[in-house]
Amino acid sequence: MAALVRAIRAEEDGKQLRKDLAKNMREALKPAAAEAKSSIMAMPSLGIMPTAPALRTAIARKIRPEVKLGGRWSGARVKAFKTKNVRGFPNAPKRTNRAGGWRHPVFGNRENWVTQQGKIDWFDDSFKGREGLYKQAVEQAMEDMARRIADRAR
Repeated sequence: MAALVRAIRAEEDGKQLRKDLAKNMREALKPAAAEAKSSIMAMPSLGIMPTAPALRTAIARKIRPEVKLGGRWSGARVKAFKTKNVRGFPNAPKRTNRAGGWRHPVFGNRENWVTQQGKIDWFDDSFKGREGLYKQAVEQAMEDMARRIADRAR
């Protein structure tokens, strides 16, 4: 990855090549993001507070493929970003994924707290067994860009 980034920077039109590479890598990871979104939407809901913002939908909206080229970290991944304005629960993607769940006060009673469980490992399990497929798709996007650079050099 680092060698490819160096070759792109050496090109005259490196900015556009980096943009195209990042776009192709994000496209390669879109099926993985869709799988994670589908997994969180399958989490059961008690529907106790219908007027509150929909937690599962808010989490699903924040799942996106992310690509960074250069800097401290170069690579591609699917990330569940924080849900800032949803029920005062910015870490919802992280907390619903873990076995320990999360604690919150009972609605209408600030003195009693409960531990609530989400769908354990919904994010991690959505990629199990498919890591190689997504890695291959990202590597194919990198190969296509390398081919483009080689063709331009000729």
